[in-house]
Amino acid sequence: MGHSVDCLVVGTGPVGLVAAMALARAGQKVALIGPDLTRVRDGRTVAILDGGVQFLKKLDVWERAQALAAPLAEMQIIDDTGSLFRAPPITFKAIELGLDAFGQNIELTDLVSHLAESASKYENLVWIKSQVDRFERRADGTIMCHTETGKDVICRILIGADGRASKVRAFADIQTKEWYYPQKAITAILSHDQDHHDRSTEFHTRGGPFTLVPLPGRRSSLVWMMAPKDAERIAQFSDDRFARTVEKQAQSMLGGMRVDGGRGVIPMAGMSTTAYAAQSVAILGEAAHVFPPIGAQGLNLGLRDVSALMKSMQGQINQSALMRFDADRRGDVRTRTLAVDALNRSLLSSFLPIDFARGAGLLAISAIKPLRHFVMQRGAGL
Repeated sequence: MGHSVDCLVVGTGPVGLVAAMALARAGQKVALIGPDLTRVRDGRTVAILDGGVQFLKKLDVWERAQALAAPLAEMQIIDDTGSLFRAPPITFKAIELGLDAFGQNIELTDLVSHLAESASKYENLVWIKSQVDRFERRADGTIMCHTETGKDVICRILIGADGRASKVRAFADIQTKEWYYPQKAITAILSHDQDHHDRSTEFHTRGGPFTLVPLPGRRSSLVWMMAPKDAERIAQFSDDRFARTVEKQAQSMLGGMRVDGGRGVIPMAGMSTTAYAAQSVAILGEAAHVFPPIGAQGLNLGLRDVSALMKSMQGQINQSALMRFDADRRGDVRTRTLAVDALNRSLLSSFLPIDFARGAGLLAISAIKPLRHFVMQRGAGL
């Protein structure tokens, strides 16, 4: 007989760690399964929008991470597609919403390390640093999780935050729809000669977004989406040549650049699911939805999953709570999936009516104040 808990969370990325702590803080007896992730620094950062930052503050897990993050006080979009219908540059300012910043940008390695340290301090949270072998349903309605190290766990509610190849999702027989983009993203961290003034800049190019996001000091993180053959070629550049290439693509707006961290290349794909909960199981984060890195929606949507789960439970762990959670997530995730997918595909198309529609949409967002504020509020997770 193994550990017996109210909730078992599988997955020790940011969403899994936050979910386990949120449930433990709410008084549930929680087990967490997954390795203590020691990530290689590959230039990946996460922009945690204001809604996510406020949620992490409620869990008392943001204060120390704040010192490693940079605020996103402004977000600028520049149309660099060469289209006949290019919209003028648009700048969104957090102060328009009464905020100091839309969110905070932090290296993924630093965030995961901080969350893991915080999770290890919860008395009613048992962390089993192993991998899942298999699950089985018991006659009394509980779920048994067998781990590779033989430390079994019995739970009333199973929560999967174990990524796009989720074993939890497969156990619950939740179906997926997957798609792939003709793109890869290059990630990197660079230092530069000029201040970024806490402004994130996203160039819309024919290969996809080229985005520079502030980090503390004169440093920024890069996410540059492009055709796979171009990504593989540019990824082979020396640090000096790579930095010069990025500086040119950024129109030298931050001056001279230097590589200041690891680099990575990530294939672009998307995934949606037919449900977010079923038969005493809930799925969160990339177990439930996968996005290209546009608009900082990936991790932030995962944090919204956790927040919605806690709200739906209302102190009770049962199937009714999971059904409320499922209903909550369907509309929110679908809307954001369609928006990110449409924007990315519109950049890849040179069809003039699509260019016109995208340019007109950006112009309307810039000129119509109520629409502008609505878009900013949605983007900030408010």
